[in-house]
Amino acid sequence: MSEKDNHTEPFTPYSFQQFLNGGKLMASRCGDCQQIYLPVRGLCPQCGDTNLEWVELSGKGKLAAFTSVYVGPSFMNAEGFGREKPYLTGIVELDEGPMISARLLGLDEKNPEKNKIGTQMAFATVEVGEGDSAYAQLAFQLEG
Repeated sequence: MSEKDNHTEPFTPYSFQQFLNGGKLMASRCGDCQQIYLPVRGLCPQCGDTNLEWVELSGKGKLAAFTSVYVGPSFMNAEGFGREKPYLTGIVELDEGPMISARLLGLDEKNPEKNKIGTQMAFATVEVGEGDSAYAQLAFQLEG
């Protein structure tokens, strides 16, 4: 994790998305109890402090849970995913502590029994959309 970045953006999903678009995995950290939150929050649920700061996370963690999705939302179907081409989604426990759900890359979608809980994962993004409507979708890929 990097030292405090002097970011002044509000702790909102929009700000988080802007960091993702720039290739950064950012979280909020409480200035009082030092608890780290992802998704980001503007109020620490642990101690009630509002003195939070943006911190960049290492992006490394381990697979905590996953599922193969054969029938997904329409935007994933539009990307070619479906019964014949599933995708993986899951929970990654980051080295810094938070757990976050994301799309998973580099694992076996069609043979989920080959994937193992505890597998080392690394932060990645998937480019979604085109032109001015393009954005980065949070993902984790098989590390190494």
